[in-house]
Amino acid sequence: MVRLLGPQDRLLRTVEKQFPLVSVLVRGNRITMSAPSDNTEAGDQLHEARQLVEELIQMVENGQDLEPAEVTRSAKILHDKAGSPAELLSQAILTSRGKSVRPKTLGQKDYVDAIDENTIVFGIGPAGTGKTYLAMAKAVQALQRKEVERIILTRPAVEAGERLGFLPGSLTDKIDPYLRPLYDALNEMMDPEIVPKLLAAGTVEVAPLAYMRGRTLNNAFIILDEAQNTSPEQMKMFLTRLGFGSKMVVTGDVTQVDLPAGASGLQLVTRVLAEIDDIHFSRLTSADVVRHTLVGQIVDAYTTFDAEKLARDYDRAPRPTSPRWRR
Repeated sequence: MVRLLGPQDRLLRTVEKQFPLVSVLVRGNRITMSAPSDNTEAGDQLHEARQLVEELIQMVENGQDLEPAEVTRSAKILHDKAGSPAELLSQAILTSRGKSVRPKTLGQKDYVDAIDENTIVFGIGPAGTGKTYLAMAKAVQALQRKEVERIILTRPAVEAGERLGFLPGSLTDKIDPYLRPLYDALNEMMDPEIVPKLLAAGTVEVAPLAYMRGRTLNNAFIILDEAQNTSPEQMKMFLTRLGFGSKMVVTGDVTQVDLPAGASGLQLVTRVLAEIDDIHFSRLTSADVVRHTLVGQIVDAYTTFDAEKLARDYDRAPRPTSPRWRR
């Protein structure tokens, strides 16, 4: 009951917030819910609230630690009649140091399932949707199951809007700042004492995208992160490195392109490869953001602003007046 209600009944208050017409009373190990009988909406909320509590009980029995965000997502899944939250959100990809990595939204669940079912998967969505983190978890899982012989992590070495100048040290020292997010995720998924040994043995390789040319990557799980900062030529070069027995996951956010000029390879590839079998495009949205709740609101605000700006720019653009244009 303590795990179900949360510290200081935090999870219980989240349930009450989701269903304001439902009265919830807890006595010992018994939960009683009621709603006005003459209100149809209240009756619907009471039905959903009972379903939600039953699902939360099942998730706790499955060993899942609940947070208010999980309660809110579970309520949305039930409201949308998208299935059982206990079944959709309780399947752990892997467990490391007592922490389970699992999809937390329907979009993330579809993304993880797509990685299992396809050879190449593109995870496209805003910051905080778990694109890279879940891809890393699937890569570690595949290595542990001996489905692949190595993991290859890569990303383009592009600064986010500012020039850092020349970096001191060896080649490894120079590229390390660009690849640090991949190292951080890797250390969370695996024992930090094992990671250096795997890197030294080549079982795990972290390298800039420029070093992929001319290679054929067999029996590997390959992740390309920050793919919105690849050029169309770089994207084509990377995808054609695919060898036998390998999987590729490409992640990126098309709204955060840091290229100084030119088109993004990630934007172009969604049109070029859209109809090819065994290639899947998973599109995550602000509803799949699992960071602070403000991150989802920030993403929505910028999306709305960009759409309005595009519409204003289109209205202000001069229109050709030649007879050919009129025809």
